[in-house]
Amino acid sequence: MSVLSANCPTCAAPIEFQKGSTIVVVCPFCRSAVSRTDRGLADLGKVAEIVDSQSPLRVGLKGVWNTNKFELTGRCQIKHDSGGFWDEWYATFSNGWVGWLAEAQGKFYLTFYQPLPPNTQVPNFEQLQIGQPLTFGKGQFVVAEKGIATAIAADGEIPYKLIPNERNCYADLAGQNNAFATIDFGTNPAFVFVGKQVTLAEIGLENAKPVVREAQKVKAVGIGCPNCGGPINLQVPDKAERVTCPNCDSLLDVNQGNFTWLKSLTPSPDAHKFDLQIGAEGTFYDKKYKIIGAVVRSAKVEGITYFWHEYLLYNPAIGFRWLIHSENHWSFVESVNVADVTALGDTAQFDGKNFKIFQDANAVVEYVKGEFYWRVEAGETVRAIDYVKPPLMLSSEMTANEMNWSKGEYLPIADVEKAFGIADLPKPWTTAPNQPFDGSFYYTYGFAFVAILFIIAVFMIPFKGIESVALPTQNITLQPLPSQNGSNPAFSIPFDLRGNSNVKITMTAPVVNAFASFDVDLVNEVNNDVESVPIDVEFYTGVEDGESWSEGGTTKDVSLSAVPAGKYTLRIDGQWTNWNQPLPVTVKVEQNTTRGLNFFCAFFLLLIVPIWKLIRKMMFESSRWSESMFGGSSSDSDE
Repeated sequence: MSVLSANCPTCAAPIEFQKGSTIVVVCPFCRSAVSRTDRGLADLGKVAEIVDSQSPLRVGLKGVWNTNKFELTGRCQIKHDSGGFWDEWYATFSNGWVGWLAEAQGKFYLTFYQPLPPNTQVPNFEQLQIGQPLTFGKGQFVVAEKGIATAIAADGEIPYKLIPNERNCYADLAGQNNAFATIDFGTNPAFVFVGKQVTLAEIGLENAKPVVREAQKVKAVGIGCPNCGGPINLQVPDKAERVTCPNCDSLLDVNQGNFTWLKSLTPSPDAHKFDLQIGAEGTFYDKKYKIIGAVVRSAKVEGITYFWHEYLLYNPAIGFRWLIHSENHWSFVESVNVADVTALGDTAQFDGKNFKIFQDANAVVEYVKGEFYWRVEAGETVRAIDYVKPPLMLSSEMTANEMNWSKGEYLPIADVEKAFGIADLPKPWTTAPNQPFDGSFYYTYGFAFVAILFIIAVFMIPFKGIESVALPTQNITLQPLPSQNGSNPAFSIPFDLRGNSNVKITMTAPVVNAFASFDVDLVNEVNNDVESVPIDVEFYTGVEDGESWSEGGTTKDVSLSAVPAGKYTLRIDGQWTNWNQPLPVTVKVEQNTTRGLNFFCAFFLLLIVPIWKLIRKMMFESSRWSESMFGGSSSDSDE
């Protein structure tokens, strides 16, 4: 490819247009943006020096995407209208492709120009709504952010007519599976760029390291507050946009290390209750983070104002995370892809899970402390909607121009204390929206044991055998007794018993308003071994105040454990009310009978713990949902 060499129209220094798609070259000597036209070169104005963002990328790096090699030939630094900036790297491919690699907050997005089909119109910037679905080609997207971008600096070769400090409207769109798109309203018609979020490893730049620059980096040492002169130490100087002075509570704007006083903050009533300090380091999920900022936020629900704390965590290799502290409950929070969440009425779906809406209110920044990567302001307000599926909480924060989703996971206090190496954090006094019930193990496995008991009982039937009659019903007449306490026993006919089977003896006596007390001996006819059992039969009946009543019955049975196999006889002796008259009785002997006493005892004993824990869970869920503006039930938060 031929290289177009020329001289800068401002300083006459030699410049080169190395790529055929290059429209603008930034003169490395005088920082002029030089545009080439069909009539020659034009000076578009001077651009600022690139702000050192410690990016691992630089002009000249070469990578690979989908087996196609590319080179980073230019860089444009763009400022967000609400503060902060991001980098857009111009990537020229060996096969003629032209791509853009955007870098923001440690994330990378590779996009390409997407020609739209004829008669396809992009909605006007003013018409776009946050959360609005859009389709480009085969991609389904959701509008996640819209704003105004200002080109503040550039370097190398740029494939479009970059005008320094020109302001253009844009919209960022998110799709599933890390799909990403941008609409650039700086042209007419608007240009659409489609691609996806990538990692440096995916584009062959995993070994890229931050370039060492001669330009002085932002330093914290020696910087004083413009309001009180007190020292301020920035934790993340290359990313800070707002910082509060720890000496006079001034909110300061950060511009490459230069502080501008904005306002004096009025400390929140809860500000003194921060339990963690700026600069503290904690380890979560095997990653170490540093607290660089803290916020007090509030929401008013039904006339009551609730406060909570949010700690901004930072890890240079991972980016930003949040630690939320509310009513002494803690959650670890990270952002998620907007397009991966589907919100439908009072539910939201994410990662194959259904979440139930818990709260929908305006969240207000009451107080800030430390430093932040966006221009946070006291009084800043967003619409915050929380959905729960313990131990997770899915949260949406929305303004007129931006929507963000995050996923929080509940952390026990012990985990937070272990992470920071501290002790004695205040204990919670309420149930948190995403707090899991810690007794689910007991009722889950308790009911499982009850089910196992039923299964065992069913499977034991074939092994236990079928109930059998050893002695069919036999009528026996007991002769009158010689005295009231006398004895006149009678015997049954002999019968055979099997071994390893229980024995059930049933006695029936025609007693009415009377009793009969029997001593029954089971006699082994071979060795005369005796098993004795008492059987009492009594039955009373009558009428009282016009109501009939009865008590007892004329039949009674007892059971014996297994006896040795053999031939047996029943010896029956007893006393009864009319002892001087004969008493006809019937007797029956059965084996292998099922009474179920042991089963029901085990059944009820096994039920005690799971039922109690289930009641506790219902009380727990009732406590949880009593704090929600949408109500709910225990079934809404199945774990």
